[in-house]
Amino acid sequence: MVRTATLGQYAWPQVTPAELTLLVPIGSVEQHGPHLPLDTDTRIAVAVATAVRSELPAGAPVAVAPEIAYGASGEHEGFAGTISLGQQALADLLVEYGRSACRWARRIAFVNGHGGNVPTLAASVAKLRYEARDVAWYPCMFADSDAHAGHTETSVLLYLSPELVRTDRIEAGNREPIGALMAPMRTGGVAAVSENGILGDPRTATAEHGAQLLARVVDDLTRALGEWTVDDKGRLR
Repeated sequence: MVRTATLGQYAWPQVTPAELTLLVPIGSVEQHGPHLPLDTDTRIAVAVATAVRSELPAGAPVAVAPEIAYGASGEHEGFAGTISLGQQALADLLVEYGRSACRWARRIAFVNGHGGNVPTLAASVAKLRYEARDVAWYPCMFADSDAHAGHTETSVLLYLSPELVRTDRIEAGNREPIGALMAPMRTGGVAAVSENGILGDPRTATAEHGAQLLARVVDDLTRALGEWTVDDKGRLR
């Protein structure tokens, strides 16, 4: 995964506050089956934000912030390696982050790679927008994706970080529709419905498909940043 210079590498005089749009990748540290790294969601969010920045002209007032690597991942706490901040801590982090950065940045777009962050992210952005701060969020959603650590995420990681995909450990997980799994997952998390932590089937994953999936999301976010249309849930459309 190639990263361009991020906000954390700038000296403060290099920042152009009145014009700057800040892209903030947010992900998680959680299990992604026996074959994908724990920071899969964060890697995807960083890759999307970084690729979007590289698509823009060199002088465009857009910067990629250092990633927020932890999220709300309570549904995965049945597996070793998962670290979840919980919803309240995540909400506090996002609100204070937005309040601080909006003292100098024109806009903030949280680029989210973990679905479990969405309810808290939407509520936090709504609060920031109520406080008259120009903040939005964008989900790294892939078309026709399976739920977790299956074909979709494995394809994207085979493209982004093939050296971290344990291809010898790829196996199918629970392939039932996610709607049928929600009730047991609410009480027992992912471990209640999938012994290996996978919801889907990564055996069909390819790097080529991962590249295509990522490119579509990058193109969509690039467009959305240019239009800056924010819906009533704070999502960048």
